[in-house]
Amino acid sequence: MTEPVHASPPSPLPEGRLSGRTAFVDLVRQALAVAAQEGWMRIVLCDPDFTDWPLGEREVVASLNAWARRGRTLQLLARDYSALRLQHPRFVQWRTTWSHLVEAQGCASASADELPSVLWSPGWTLQRLDTVRCTMVVSRDAERRVALQEQLHQWWLKGSSAFPASTLGL
Repeated sequence: MTEPVHASPPSPLPEGRLSGRTAFVDLVRQALAVAAQEGWMRIVLCDPDFTDWPLGEREVVASLNAWARRGRTLQLLARDYSALRLQHPRFVQWRTTWSHLVEAQGCASASADELPSVLWSPGWTLQRLDTVRCTMVVSRDAERRVALQEQLHQWWLKGSSAFPASTLGL
């Protein structure tokens, strides 16, 4: 999960402290659209359950379709994927279609407060500090990206494979 962090050209994504559910949802939409435009090679999404992320919206799935190319990776890290499956069927279908680009880990042992709520890329990060009030820090700062990457990597190692693209039964 670790990789070198390289400087990237400035993107239209904001930096600084923000708050509010609307701002959070808009930033996730905007970040995934920018990921498609700029061709981000790797995206990590981490949240206890992704219930309040806009992953099932048509606009978000369209951005993910535009982003999906050979050699790209989307890593998902959650405590539990049940709510995501119920609330975001478009995303679940997208995950099935693009299963070769998606890696998912579950950290059932983490409490809802322990697992960070983060959208990470090699050039920009969004971290919700308080999921109830949706206070967040968005940044291109290399130190912050590396620290978040290391934190996500530690959670990734504690997790196990989860959220399969399909369930095969006998």
